[in-house]
Amino acid sequence: MRTIENRTEDAVLNGLNVFLGIALFLAPWYLELSSETAAARNAFICGAAISVIAMLALSKSYDWEEYLNLAVGAWVTAAPWVLGFADVKFATGVHVIIGLAVIALSGFELWRLYQSPEARSV
Repeated sequence: MRTIENRTEDAVLNGLNVFLGIALFLAPWYLELSSETAAARNAFICGAAISVIAMLALSKSYDWEEYLNLAVGAWVTAAPWVLGFADVKFATGVHVIIGLAVIALSGFELWRLYQSPEARSV
């Protein structure tokens, strides 16, 4: 397991993931989706998961947190087709855009964890 102490400017990446998680969590309301749809339930659950995981990584990042957020981001990206709501364009767009952004931010954090001289094995 790898870890790195985050400097203030490094916490921005995890802060962005918190923001993306909150945006996904709130998506059913601003897209006016019924809370009983697969898109809404997925947005609630995955948005909360992304935010909680990113909040855990604000001060100190561990590789398992980033791998977990990477996996949730991949699920969010694929969910419209797996759960069958790809025909709802706005819900699909929000899921794909937020999912890809979470993947990119988590991927960059993982790169940092394995390339930075400040990172260490625990």
